[in-house]
Amino acid sequence: MTNILEVAVPKTENQKVVLAILSNAGGSGKTTLATHLAYELANRKVGRRTCSVGLIDLDPQGSLSLFCGLEKPSDPEQSVSAVLSDNFSGNWPFVSCWSKYKLKVEVCQSIQQPLLKTADDLVNHPRGPYLLADSLKDYPVEHDFIIIDCPATLGRLNLAALAASTHILIPIQLEPKSASGASELLQFYFIECRRLRLDPYPQIMGIVPNQYRADQAIHNEILAQMPTIIQQLQLKNAHCYPEIRFSYEFSNASGAGLPLHLYRKRHPACKDFAKLSSDLSAIIGAK
Repeated sequence: MTNILEVAVPKTENQKVVLAILSNAGGSGKTTLATHLAYELANRKVGRRTCSVGLIDLDPQGSLSLFCGLEKPSDPEQSVSAVLSDNFSGNWPFVSCWSKYKLKVEVCQSIQQPLLKTADDLVNHPRGPYLLADSLKDYPVEHDFIIIDCPATLGRLNLAALAASTHILIPIQLEPKSASGASELLQFYFIECRRLRLDPYPQIMGIVPNQYRADQAIHNEILAQMPTIIQQLQLKNAHCYPEIRFSYEFSNASGAGLPLHLYRKRHPACKDFAKLSSDLSAIIGAK
């Protein structure tokens, strides 16, 4: 199998980043990663202005609303389902979060039943997998970064995220099944990028080990194997990012609708996202 990552066209400075956070396993920390990266990136600057971040919730569970301290909308027209319809006219249903902290972070929320119906409708839609990409192209948003929180499946909504994204991160739990799950996800990536004729393929930036516990021998064993796993998965240009440690404070922070940085700013886990946000910022020349 050709390693497509080696021939993908490199991204240039000042280009908008559309980051899909993909995993085919529940509990891998996708939403935690999405919200904490949003916070970190919203504190970066391009020139003299601070960066803006848009979060798009493609997961019917709608965890982004909880993690961002927002009430879920009752009207499907004020959710991501409107963006994935033929009638979308460019009125993006973004709502601000953490605004009292003067951060430029907005969320396009999901509602479970309407989004499940939307996912079913995508099956027979002639441009089903491309609808999110079409909306972003036809009605550009002003955000420097778009972060897509995806469901823990390999279904139609993840296809829409794949077609719309420029970059991908894969969070995994440090459990024995992680490597096999990542392998299935990579098969999905290569097969569907080819089938959708994406040019270039979205760049897989790397794997993010999540919920790491230093006192768990199996976590240390799998973490040590990650470079080999990445090589076996033909991810030559991808990174194994520094692990995000396990802490109950992540759950406490999300229950309060805040990233850990705002909930307990001196917690050591706040530093675990630094390399990720640095690499993402470098793509658009932010600091």
